[in-house]
Amino acid sequence: MLLSTTPTIEGRRILEYKGVVTGETIVGANVLKDFMAGLRDFFGGRSGTYEKVLREAKESAMSEMEERAAQMGANAIVGIDLDYETIGENGSMLMVTCSGTAVVI
Repeated sequence: MLLSTTPTIEGRRILEYKGVVTGETIVGANVLKDFMAGLRDFFGGRSGTYEKVLREAKESAMSEMEERAAQMGANAIVGIDLDYETIGENGSMLMVTCSGTAVVI
């Protein structure tokens, strides 16, 4: 499946629009990850633990969106938009959503 944040794919003609597809993932942050991220905040540097969780959540949401597009008979998704949001009490959870237009090229 071809994936693009642009509304078209260069050199390819969109033959059919199947509709909007979405993917969603919500992940919780545990106490150990919060503690380690707090140390990184204090001493500086990147939080590899949180970055890994963020990548996994994005991949999960994108995979879900691809599955939905395939069920509709699409072979590409254009105009993909990714959004990240903290939710829950004290922002204890991360929500990753993505949306795009399922198409046949």
